[in-house]
Amino acid sequence: MGYRVAIVGATGEVGRTFLKVFEERDFPIDDLILFASERSEGTKLTFKGQEHEVRALNKQPNFKGIDIALFSAGGSISKEFAPKFAQDGVVVVDNSSAWRMDPEVPLVVPEVNPEDVKMFKNKGIIANPNCSTIQMVVALKPIYDTAGINRVVVATYQSVSGAGAKAIRELEDQTRAWCEGREIPQPKHIAKRIAFNAVPHIDVFMENDYTREELKMLNETRKIMHDENIKVSATAVRVPVFYSHAEAVHIETQKPIPPQKAREVLSEAPGVVVVDDPKNAEYPLPIDAQGRDEVFVGRIREDIAFSPGLAMWVVADNIRKGAATNTVQIAELLVKEGLV
Repeated sequence: MGYRVAIVGATGEVGRTFLKVFEERDFPIDDLILFASERSEGTKLTFKGQEHEVRALNKQPNFKGIDIALFSAGGSISKEFAPKFAQDGVVVVDNSSAWRMDPEVPLVVPEVNPEDVKMFKNKGIIANPNCSTIQMVVALKPIYDTAGINRVVVATYQSVSGAGAKAIRELEDQTRAWCEGREIPQPKHIAKRIAFNAVPHIDVFMENDYTREELKMLNETRKIMHDENIKVSATAVRVPVFYSHAEAVHIETQKPIPPQKAREVLSEAPGVVVVDDPKNAEYPLPIDAQGRDEVFVGRIREDIAFSPGLAMWVVADNIRKGAATNTVQIAELLVKEGLV
């Protein structure tokens, strides 16, 4: 049995990656419908050797007959169109931040809280978490189940692809200008110059001087883990890497957990690959995670600030596991549970 599947924002980086992931995972699609803005209308994208023409989202009279719609088109588009799809009986899985903290919308990472996928019926919408949150909670869940977690201090090292295709080009242009001895172009899509730099400013600053990106990691982690007592203090940093986010994660656990035990439970956890042999300089790198769907964990050690506590290094492809793959996995859960 196949499904009628729509992609909203099909011509963007994540939208195109949806197509790759669907094909790689052989998702059962009978009919594929691609939507984007009017300026992309008529664009042709290939899926399983066949071309599909992109339709203008705002020209559609209704969305009846579609089973699942995957959104990656920005919060304002999701706010406007996700309810319209849901009203027509479509299950929406949304990548934007528009619905993540809505109490009637489940926020799902399949390796962590797959049971929450059943809660979508209130609004017909399921939210995909922030990319930096996704990879962190996949690594935290085995530790949480084994030793409990009181608090997390995390510093992220986030690639420019998290800010979109224009940010990728900005890094390319600035780097090329520096290498050629020309004046480096002024930043337009990242807060400060990103070439050969690190910028501790992702999204807007809030009243408490944390950025919205940093507070997402607190609020989303609590919702996904169903634990309002977990404390998360994050510093989110943009770095001159094209793909894959890295995170230095420091955890205060409720019970002691030796590093070797942590390696064991992480090695057995779904979606996790442990790369942890510091004596031989083996640990996860962003370039190794690029194009992969797993979350890679290394540098696992006893934390010397938290007692009991652990420190670890977590890396994942933000476009795949942090966006497209996690969304497709949610769609797979819907099929597995007979919810579409």
